[in-house]
Amino acid sequence: MAEFLIKNGFVFDPVLGIKGDVADVAIKDGKIVETSALRSPKVIDATGKTVMAGGVDIHAHVAGPKVNIGRNFRPEDKLFNCTAGHGIERMQGGFSVPTTIRTGYNYAHMGYTTVMEAAMPPLYARHTHEEMRDTPILDQGAYPVFGNNWFVLEYLKNHEIENTAAYIAWLLRATKGYAVKVVNPGGTEAWGWGLNCENVHDPVPYFDITPAQIIKGLIEANEYLGLPHSMHMHANNLGTPGNYTTTLDSFKLSEGIKPNSKFGRAQVMHHTHVQFHSYGGEGFNFESKAPEIMDYVNTHDNITIDLGCVTLDETTTMTADGPFEHHLTELNHLKWANADVELETGSGVVPFVYSANNKANAIQWCIGLELGLLAKDPMRVFLTTDHPNAGPFIRYPRIMKWLMSQEARDQQFDAFKHKDKVIEATNLAGMDRELSLYEIAQMTRAGPAKALGLSHMYGGLAPGLDGDVAVYDFNPNEPYAPDDIEKAFLNAKHLFKSGVQVISDHEIASNGNKRTLWVNARANENPQVMRDIKEKFLRYYTVTLNNYEVTGHYLRNPHVIEVDATQ
Repeated sequence: MAEFLIKNGFVFDPVLGIKGDVADVAIKDGKIVETSALRSPKVIDATGKTVMAGGVDIHAHVAGPKVNIGRNFRPEDKLFNCTAGHGIERMQGGFSVPTTIRTGYNYAHMGYTTVMEAAMPPLYARHTHEEMRDTPILDQGAYPVFGNNWFVLEYLKNHEIENTAAYIAWLLRATKGYAVKVVNPGGTEAWGWGLNCENVHDPVPYFDITPAQIIKGLIEANEYLGLPHSMHMHANNLGTPGNYTTTLDSFKLSEGIKPNSKFGRAQVMHHTHVQFHSYGGEGFNFESKAPEIMDYVNTHDNITIDLGCVTLDETTTMTADGPFEHHLTELNHLKWANADVELETGSGVVPFVYSANNKANAIQWCIGLELGLLAKDPMRVFLTTDHPNAGPFIRYPRIMKWLMSQEARDQQFDAFKHKDKVIEATNLAGMDRELSLYEIAQMTRAGPAKALGLSHMYGGLAPGLDGDVAVYDFNPNEPYAPDDIEKAFLNAKHLFKSGVQVISDHEIASNGNKRTLWVNARANENPQVMRDIKEKFLRYYTVTLNNYEVTGHYLRNPHVIEVDATQ
């Protein structure tokens, strides 16, 4: 592999504690190395430019059945957004739900190299992996959903943590999954009865178990196994005014559980897209409760969160939270798709338009940014849009602009139709904090990598880490307008992925050597769990076990994280 020396850039790297110093970065054999290890490198002049590690997205919906439903469901999303590509680029299309090809290219143009699919129905794991395999450049993994799974509900009802852990280990191996994902715990199963779980103590029909028991039990099983990522949760009551109390109740369920520190994380819960879970008030008179949420996050080191920022775009919402999507289509009366996935989960898809003329949407925009600006530890608070739910991932540079510039926020406030009412219901107008590039690197690189248990591979520029390096046309030491931030971080000058230059002078130069990340979790042999699996497949599933498991040819360059809980 070629050697590269990226010279004289302004380097921002939380792993090494570099805060904009002019420094060189060396790449050899796919890894970051000391500059002295190079013999005859290709030199990239980064003078006057910003250099960071490749971006890591901890939560996005980019592959699998609901994403593909979204593509088929919304041909208008492709209108005027299809290109034939040029050079080595392949044909691509879509805006809020881009094709797999555009997904890889757009992330790469933003300087991202690793993206995690946030909700994989186990029954459709093969489909999910096929789409990830077809996505160029990016390393990817997928989170199987567990919070409404019949096996999990039955084991946790009976307080059988070891059985739950054994089942999780089996399912991660069977689906080649990466982490334990929980979506509206118990609520999606209740939706099969036309119901929902509206708080953590609301019982799930038939199973006689509460979301609190599901959340706490899955955290305990996750730590029993010692998985690289903490339990990854989308809590009950998403999008409902007054739901911040449910969020705080969910946070508190993580207290007192000791993290398994094998992968260097100190957290036992990751709560995703917290913007959607930080609402006070009632009905249409809702208000921000971001300060209350962040007071808890800032004083409890055992959790991480991501923002779920609203970007004020037309987009396509999609989630395994089936009852919420039905609620959404009742609000906006747009088309709706709904699915039930046998013993495992469900989903819904609804288009949505976030408008600056809508007071509620403007309040949502404020809340997402407030969460980021109130964070005292950016290594535990990550930048996301819950793509595509609050907006497409290509708006990450725009969110960076808003977080880094009070002027940019003020400009957006001036565009709101109900500016005064929005200011009254939120806190953002009174906040003058502007995040630094170093803090952005924490939120988009080092922090997510550490939370995923992947800090030995990604998130920084220390020797031994993967050769994932982004170079941006942005000089932080010269005067700049807020829009310069968005422009630069939307279009990386150069990008290296595992030592391969995939962007050169803003153009795609290679389709990369992407990898699929998955966790090979082993637990103590458990005959009861295997009997339960075989019995339920015979009685209820529409496929056999042999047609359920994901085999190696579905994966692209699989990278296996070994976890052994039998030791």
